[in-house]
Amino acid sequence: MTTSMARKTALAAWIGSALEYYDFFIYGTAAALVFNKVFFPAADPATGTLLALATFGVGYLARPLGAFVLGHVGDRFGRKKVLVFTLLLMGVATFAVGCLPTYASVGVLAPVLLVILRLLQGLSASGEQAGANSMSLEHAPEHRRAYFTSFTLSGTQAGQILATAVFLPVAALPQEDLLTWGWRVPFWCSALVVVAGFVIRRKIDETAVFQRTKAAKLPVVTLFRNHWADVLRVVFAATIASVSTIFTVYALSYAVNTIGLSRTSMLWVGVLANTVALAAIPLLAALSDNIGRKPVFLAGCGACAILIFPYLWSISIGSYGLVFALGILMFGVAYSATNGVWPSLYGEMFSTEVRLSGMAIGTQFGFLLAGLAPSVVSAIGTGRDGWIGVAIFTAAVCAVSATAIATGRETFRRPTAELGLATAERRVPATAQV
Repeated sequence: MTTSMARKTALAAWIGSALEYYDFFIYGTAAALVFNKVFFPAADPATGTLLALATFGVGYLARPLGAFVLGHVGDRFGRKKVLVFTLLLMGVATFAVGCLPTYASVGVLAPVLLVILRLLQGLSASGEQAGANSMSLEHAPEHRRAYFTSFTLSGTQAGQILATAVFLPVAALPQEDLLTWGWRVPFWCSALVVVAGFVIRRKIDETAVFQRTKAAKLPVVTLFRNHWADVLRVVFAATIASVSTIFTVYALSYAVNTIGLSRTSMLWVGVLANTVALAAIPLLAALSDNIGRKPVFLAGCGACAILIFPYLWSISIGSYGLVFALGILMFGVAYSATNGVWPSLYGEMFSTEVRLSGMAIGTQFGFLLAGLAPSVVSAIGTGRDGWIGVAIFTAAVCAVSATAIATGRETFRRPTAELGLATAERRVPATAQV
């Protein structure tokens, strides 16, 4: 595989992922800051916030179903079809959110429509990363798989930066303007995704290793027959994404709505942390190409479990300096150790014929917990001192993720064509197809 092709694919994955997750994350920011007033004004403030955060989690409910459907399409008919479809669907659904009527205009129909569009966003996201990661991994040089595959996740961070940055001027608007038209602008900007996504993704070529592989008629059947243990391992490992949603959604809501910190300052924490992550993710991924996936991933889990305590505490005491320093250290560096490694780590567990299905199904069930985490911890961590329970919950999730990976095998030196075959060969002949 040529390095130029690997770079082209990684760049396309980065740009596409940034556009896709810009759409996905502006919803989370709006849910934390605005939706409780726009779509749930009849509830008391605490309940309204909880309901708004719950709609953020609803998007993750569609992900497991989407993973089965899009995983089948990607492994049966090609990664490219999935990548074009997911980005276009995300762009259309997100633009439509910006056009929704409010509760004041149409009553309960407004939050119902909001939930439907969030479900479509979740369906799109279920195949995005698995498709981009599979294609990047299969195009990458064997000794640099983690580095090139990590660009999908650094693209995700770029999308998060854009999503947060676009809300900075919006959040500074007078309250009346923010609640009437201001919050809609970031969603309308997603119209660019429809055009850009089609242009970028349609030019990507399928990977050589995929084209040489005879596609299974029912990839999911092959996956669970030969790789069920690795699917479960990815499910539990992927729960580490709860660190991201708690940092991005819960901590923002807790800081602004409970402690009374500045909206703009807290948005800047996210921008700066994600900016650091842009550099940290490929660097830590490259490190795993030299010392292995497991050491880097496990170090990231441990650091997140520790740092979540002082980070949430710093919010509770209103120390902006500590909030910025600890937020950047935890999310920009520690969490990047897991983000930089998991695209290759998970993908290397599966053979080519089921790679997209394995990654999509495994990650989306794990991400389901991550998506629900903000609403769960908001219910258990009420009041100024509620952060303690939230920190314990987050640390426990980190421990689960670390255990899943610690009990798995190291794959960073295995040839791409042989990835996942040892598990399959113990059960069925390598030529067997479903």
